[in-house]
Amino acid sequence: MPRKPVAREAVLDAFATLLIEVGERAATLDAVARKAGVSKGGLLYHFPNKEALIQALLDQLDTLAGEDADAMAAAPEGAAAYFIRSSVWGDTPLDRAIVAATRLAEVAHEETRRRFAAIQRRWLDEIAADVGPALAKAVLYMGDGLYFNAMLSVGPVPEGGAAADVDELLAALERLRR
Repeated sequence: MPRKPVAREAVLDAFATLLIEVGERAATLDAVARKAGVSKGGLLYHFPNKEALIQALLDQLDTLAGEDADAMAAAPEGAAAYFIRSSVWGDTPLDRAIVAATRLAEVAHEETRRRFAAIQRRWLDEIAADVGPALAKAVLYMGDGLYFNAMLSVGPVPEGGAAADVDELLAALERLRR
């Protein structure tokens, strides 16, 4: 009898959580099974090894980032404004997948780095289609900086919180567009 897909998702979520909270080395198969509330055999039924878990996480990241890029391309306010607005930590599935995968990139996992590069290229292409290639990188770096600071809660917090930063950056973007 096949296992419920819920168990597979619980294992994948537990893996992402461990990556985020304690890093790649501590995200062992035993730790993932405990965190997911499944036996090690249950984990191995869905993911025969750690690399299979990593691949599933990266596939999830690709799917979520692709959906985000599609939404960016269709955004009425434009891809650049969408990117800046969405570049604050919201504890979304995409946020969690990005941070978890970042922990893999920190230990030089090449496939993770390759996937991040492809995602970033797609975001940059969508932004460039909106504001041109010269401004696109500046927008990408604005969004990355917002995300990094929001994720780590570092840097000065303006009155009004991250929303004030977003509004200031959107106003700057509009001035640059003119």
